[in-house]
Amino acid sequence: MDWLARLESPQNALAVMTAMITPTVLVSACGALIFSTSTRLGRVVDRVRDLSLRFEQLVTQPEADEMAVDRRQLLFAQIDRYTSRARLIQRAMMAFYTALGLFITTSVVIAVIAAVARSYTWVAVALGVLGGLFMLFGAVLLVIESRMAMGAIASEMDFVWKVSKKYAAGQLSEATGGPATWLGKKIG
Repeated sequence: MDWLARLESPQNALAVMTAMITPTVLVSACGALIFSTSTRLGRVVDRVRDLSLRFEQLVTQPEADEMAVDRRQLLFAQIDRYTSRARLIQRAMMAFYTALGLFITTSVVIAVIAAVARSYTWVAVALGVLGGLFMLFGAVLLVIESRMAMGAIASEMDFVWKVSKKYAAGQLSEATGGPATWLGKKIG
């Protein structure tokens, strides 16, 4: 029972507990990322449902809208973007869940190694690093998805500007800016 004697020392027990807490903090971070990412996915799904309804209305009543062709093109482009975004978000969630599992495993492995096999501490380190890499991968995917979201918003605003010019050209003649502008400067 040599392993039990090693853990009976307060310094060793404290060191093991401290080492086990570190991955737990990363578990909490993963949980926050999973929560916010699933919220993003829910918003994308809701938006696709809305676009589908708008597309169905446009197809069944094309004569009700003079800009039906333009709207259909916008809807196709938006649905394509949202599909790509949903895939990225799903991959990010998979990466975060994998990181979560790795951090939990790391915490357990730290305890087992401290009790049984001190020469295998590299296993806990490798698992922790692997979990960190999965978190990084998920974060990169979310950065890409955020850029896609901005592109979707910009294209939608461009279309709103086009519709506004068609139906309210007189009121827009004094307006500054234009599609996808901020303080009069083109962005994107």
